[in-house]
Amino acid sequence: MACLNFTVINAPIEKVWEKIKEFHEFSWAPNVITKCEAVGDKPGTEVGAKRILNEAFHETLTGFDEAEHRFQYSIDDGPSPLSKDDVKNYKGDIYLIPITNNNTTVMTCKSSWQSATDGGATEGFATPFTLRYWMMLPVILPN
Repeated sequence: MACLNFTVINAPIEKVWEKIKEFHEFSWAPNVITKCEAVGDKPGTEVGAKRILNEAFHETLTGFDEAEHRFQYSIDDGPSPLSKDDVKNYKGDIYLIPITNNNTTVMTCKSSWQSATDGGATEGFATPFTLRYWMMLPVILPN
């Protein structure tokens, strides 16, 4: 299963990247991410960095490309329907694309996963889950 979401942010790509690139930093989403706990010693821009969001979602940074304004992560465990008993191989891919004619940015959020059970209970969860915090950026990065 997979989903793809995108939004246009009224800010230059460099400004958006500075807000989102740090895997352990969510001060820009205080109404959605109430706690982000770094796990281990790896900085939030190093592949292998781990975090726990809202004391529930265990995630790992699996890719990071400063030049491409892109990072990938996995959700390793969380409450249902994102628990390791419900989902296998969850992969998130966040990347930015500049719109050069008006100095804005397209943010693309792509995710893929497999249901760990035959029932497919995870179908449809990723869109609202992803949108909840990534789509806050247009609000916090105005002109």
